[in-house]
Amino acid sequence: MKHHIYSLVSVILLAVLVANCGIKKGLRDFPSIEQYDTLVPRLSYDTDSLKITTQAYLYQNKQKLWELYVQGDPYQIGLQTGALTQQLYQKQETVFFAKVEEFVPSAFKQKMLVKMLKFYNRHLYRYIPAEFKTEIYGLSHYATDRFAYLGDAYHRNLYLHGAHDIGHAFQDLALVGCSSLAVWGEHSEDGGLLIGRNFDFYAGDEFAENKIIAFVKPNHGHAFMSVTWGGMTGVVSGMNQEGLTVTLNAGKSAIPLKAKTPISVVAREILQYAANIEEAIAIAEKKEVFVSESILVGSAQDKKAVIIEIAPKNFGVYDMPNVSTVICSNHFQSEAFAQDKRNRKQIEESHSQYRWDKIKEIVDEERQLSPLKMAHLLRNTEGLDQKALGYGNEKALNQLLAHHGIIFQPEKRLVWVSSNPYQLGEFVAYDLNTIFSNTFEEVQSYAIDSLTISEDPFVHTQAYANYEAFRKENRLMEEKIKAKEKVDTATIKAYQQLNPDYWLVYYRSGVYYYNQKEYQKAQEAFEQALTKEVTTVQALEEIKKYLKKIKRKWN
Repeated sequence: MKHHIYSLVSVILLAVLVANCGIKKGLRDFPSIEQYDTLVPRLSYDTDSLKITTQAYLYQNKQKLWELYVQGDPYQIGLQTGALTQQLYQKQETVFFAKVEEFVPSAFKQKMLVKMLKFYNRHLYRYIPAEFKTEIYGLSHYATDRFAYLGDAYHRNLYLHGAHDIGHAFQDLALVGCSSLAVWGEHSEDGGLLIGRNFDFYAGDEFAENKIIAFVKPNHGHAFMSVTWGGMTGVVSGMNQEGLTVTLNAGKSAIPLKAKTPISVVAREILQYAANIEEAIAIAEKKEVFVSESILVGSAQDKKAVIIEIAPKNFGVYDMPNVSTVICSNHFQSEAFAQDKRNRKQIEESHSQYRWDKIKEIVDEERQLSPLKMAHLLRNTEGLDQKALGYGNEKALNQLLAHHGIIFQPEKRLVWVSSNPYQLGEFVAYDLNTIFSNTFEEVQSYAIDSLTISEDPFVHTQAYANYEAFRKENRLMEEKIKAKEKVDTATIKAYQQLNPDYWLVYYRSGVYYYNQKEYQKAQEAFEQALTKEVTTVQALEEIKKYLKKIKRKWN
C-alpha cells in the first residue's frame, strides 16, 4: 500500500513540475509592440457620458448604451479602448472576479483555484493571433489592481476571453441557451436578409448594466461593429462593413483538458477578415477550439445565412439548399454531427429543440418578418401554441435574462441593438455605411432615431414587476432551503403567486416541504410542478424521484 502511495505522489509531483514549466512559459509570453504606435492616449474631454481622445471617443446615448468609436493599429485600438472604457472595464472585471471570491471565500482555495486556472490556460497564448494579443495587451494597461493575486493584468484578460468557453464547459452554461434566426426571400418582408438573436449569457445583473456598442476601424481587415462589454475584444454578436454577420450559440461540450482558441476570438477574426460565407468557413475550419459552438454567419454578398458548427474534434456547416430560413438554438444540425451522442442527448433532453420549434412556429404564422416583427419574436415569452411557460423559463425565446438582443439587415448595413432591461428596452438603430464613411473625428451618436423600435409595453405591467420581485424571492428561497430555515406558509404562497405558471416555484416549495418532512405538502407542490412546462428531462426526473421518495416514506 505504501509503495502505491509513494508512486502516486511521485506521479503528481512530476505532473506539477512539468505543468509549472508550461505555466511559466505562458506567463512569460507578451506580444511585441515594436512595430506599433506606442503613444499613450490622453483624455482631452472627460464627463460621465462622454470621453474623448485624439483618435477615438466613448459616448453614452439616451438609451444608456455606450457607443465606442475607435480606429488604428492593434496596440492603439487596445490603448484607446482602455483609456476610454477604463471605468467600465474595471467594473466588469470586479463584477466577474468578485463572483469568484463569493463562491470561493477561502484564501487557501482561492490560491488553489488560481493555480488551476493558470495550469488550464497554460497554452492559451499559442492559439490567439498576435494582433489580438497585442490589442488585449494595450487594453490590459487599464485593468484594476484589485485582482493582482490572480496574475498580471494582461494574462487575466486573456483568461477572461475564455471565460464564456470555460463556463459553458464546466458549469454547463449552455443550458441557458441563446436563440437566433435568419430569414430571406419569401420569409422576409422586403426579400432581403434579416437576422435576429438573443444573447442569453448571464453572469449577474451588474454584468449586463453597461453594454458597449463598439464601432472599430482597424488598419487591416474590415471595419466592424459588435455588442460587447468592458475588457472584451472578442465578438459574440456583430456585423462588418461588407455586411457579414456573426452570432454565437453554445453547443453541448465535453469537459476540455486545456484552453485553446476562445470562440469569441474565432468570431472576431471572421468579422475582421471575412467578406462572405466561403471566407468565414475557411477561417473557422483552421481553428482549434476547446468547446462546441454554432456560429450563425449571415452574408450580404451571398444573400443568405449558414451555421458553422465547430467542436474540438469535429467541424460541419449547416447549409440547406432551397430554403429561406435558418434557425439556430443550442444543438447542431449538420451531417457532421448527426451521430454525435452528446448532440443527440442535447436535442432529446434539453430545451434547445423546444425553442427551435417555437421559432419555426412563429415564422410559419407570420410568413414574412420585418425588423419590428423580429423584435417581437425575440421578446416572446410564450411556449408552443401560446402556452404560458412562466417568466424566466428556459424554454422561452425570451428568458428575461439576455445580455442583449440584436437585429441585422446585412444588405442595408443596418443593425438594431436592444437597451435595458434585457431585450425589452428600445432597439437602437445604426447604419454602418454612414458610420464607417466617417473618421470618428466629429463627436456624435450615429443612432437613427427614426428607425428606433419602441420598448416592449410589458415592462410597465404588473406581471413584469412581479417577475422582478420573483427573481429576488427565488434567490432568498434557495438560500433558506440550503440553510434549512423555517418559512411560513403565507410566504411560500406569495412566492408562488409572483410567477404562478413557472414550474420552478412549485419545485422549490416541494423541496422545502420535503426537507421539513411535511410530505403531504411536498407531494402537492411537486405534483403542481408537473402540471407546468418543466424545462428539461433532467428536471422532470428529479421531480419524479422526489415523489417516489415521498411514497416510500409514507409506506
